[in-house]
Amino acid sequence: MNGIISHFRGSFRRKKGNHLIVVVPGIDKMEKAKPFIGKSAVWTAPGKQKTQIKGKVSSTHGNKGALRVIFERGLPGQSLGEEVKIE
Repeated sequence: MNGIISHFRGSFRRKKGNHLIVVVPGIDKMEKAKPFIGKSAVWTAPGKQKTQIKGKVSSTHGNKGALRVIFERGLPGQSLGEEVKIE
């Protein structure tokens, strides 16, 4: 299943580069998002090398079914709006 990266997690002044908020199309409630907790997520970088950065769904975010994903290392700003594969 694919999700879309919407935001970095953090406050107004400080962002966490490896914590991201992912929205999954069709998931609109917290109860529907809970089965995704613990699954792995993979972001593939655009370009020739197709670098993959792996992460894990840690919890839900809010009441509208968004997910918090913690990646191994920080993602670049170009990842916002890109797809993440959730397995």
